[in-house]
Amino acid sequence: MRFSLTPQDNSFYDLFSQQSAHLVQGSALLTEVLGADAEARVQLGKDMKDLEHAADESTHEILRKVNSSFITPFDREDIYSLASNLDDCMDHMESAVDRIVLYQIGHLPDGVAGQVEVLVRMSELTAEAMPRLRSMKDLAEYWIEINRLENQGDQVYRRLLAELFDGDLKATAILKLKDVVEGLEHAVDAFETVAHTVESIAVKES
Repeated sequence: MRFSLTPQDNSFYDLFSQQSAHLVQGSALLTEVLGADAEARVQLGKDMKDLEHAADESTHEILRKVNSSFITPFDREDIYSLASNLDDCMDHMESAVDRIVLYQIGHLPDGVAGQVEVLVRMSELTAEAMPRLRSMKDLAEYWIEINRLENQGDQVYRRLLAELFDGDLKATAILKLKDVVEGLEHAVDAFETVAHTVESIAVKES
C-alpha cells in the first residue's frame, strides 16, 4: 500500500541517524582491529560484515520509503544520494577490515592508526550532523571540519605510501598494505562526499 509522507514526518531523519550510527560503530571496530591479534581480527571481520549488512538494510529502508512516499522532506535525488553515500562509507571501512583479515597482515604501519583516527572523528561528526537535517541549521561547521579532516587524511595517506616504498618490505607485503591503506583513504573520501551532499541539500533548502 502506498502512503504519503509529510515533511513533518521524522522517519527519513531517523533512518539517516541510524545509518550514521552504524558508521560510528564501524570506525570503533576499525580501531579494535589495529591492536588485535590474528584470531581476534577474524571475529572482528565477521562483526564488521554483520554491521555492513545492517547498514545496507538501513539504506534499503530509506530507498523503499522514497519509492513509496508521495511527499518527501527534501528532493528525492538528494535522499538517494545521501543514503548511497553514507552506505559507501561503511562499504569502504568493511572492505579495509576484510583485506586485513584475508591478507593475514600482522603489523600495520603506525600511519594506519592516523587514518583510523580521522575516520573515527569523521563518523562522529556525521552522526552529530544527521539530526540537524530536520532544521537545516548549524551544519556549516560540520562540512568545514570534514573537509579539514579529509585534507589531514590525505597527508597521512601520502606519508604512508612513501614509507611503504622507501622501506625494506617485500613486494607482496607492499601490495597488501597498499591495498588496505587505499581502502581507508577511499573511506575518508566517502565521508567528504557525504558532507558535500549535505552542504548541497542545505543550500537548496535554505
